[in-house]
Amino acid sequence: MLKSTKAIHSLQNPFRPSSELPFLQFPGLSRVKGLRHAVYTRHGGFSLPPYESLNISSVVGDKAHRVAENLHTIQQSFGAPYVQEMNQVHGDHILVLAHEQGINSDTGALPADALVTNVPGVALMVKQADCQAVIIVDPVKKVAAIVHCGWRGNTANLPGKVIDSMKFSFACSPAEMRAAIGPSLGPCCAEFTSYKTLFPSHFNRFMVRRNYFDLWEVSRRQLLEAGLQNDKIEVAGICTRCRTDVFFSYRAEGTTGRFATLVMLEP
Repeated sequence: MLKSTKAIHSLQNPFRPSSELPFLQFPGLSRVKGLRHAVYTRHGGFSLPPYESLNISSVVGDKAHRVAENLHTIQQSFGAPYVQEMNQVHGDHILVLAHEQGINSDTGALPADALVTNVPGVALMVKQADCQAVIIVDPVKKVAAIVHCGWRGNTANLPGKVIDSMKFSFACSPAEMRAAIGPSLGPCCAEFTSYKTLFPSHFNRFMVRRNYFDLWEVSRRQLLEAGLQNDKIEVAGICTRCRTDVFFSYRAEGTTGRFATLVMLEP
């Protein structure tokens, strides 16, 4: 389960004190030295309804200057010299950002659904409103990754592919890795009436009742099959559709904002 920072007294009362943004953290990831991560909520920003208030997406209809203010606020709160965002397309493209590539603030949003880096001081960010953000880190090789994983990412085994990318690019060992699956659409609300045409047949074992699927468990199994150890995988267990008081949810709200999950190797 996620733990709240001192800026959040409970999930029932997620509003920030005047000088802080509310965010949540995973207990296991919080113990990894040299790693910083945060799951921000929908609160503490500058956007107006229906994007109230910490919306970080510029493609949902919100005012660009408000999104920019929100992103700047998150960057300051997180203490990141640079935030790398993605143009998320619900695909399986993985972008590796290594030291020799000369990452800089002119890079802009990159077309990808997963980012992997060994560069300290670069915060990797996922934008969410029901899809999963999966954080993966190798604390030995000092490599961090973040994955934007909706049902299309699951059908493409994107979490497993990111593990393979970390192995290939940085000689990471899955046995050393930790992973965390953030707030997202839960099995209580993940209804797919056309699942027979959307999902491979082996996904049927993840059906919790007719037309409803446990995508958290799908991602967890894909991480296990890629070589991670069971006790090194954390699942937030928070459904975004059920908790629109805390998070944005496309399923529940339609026109709405996107909240942020970030991970960074400390500079």
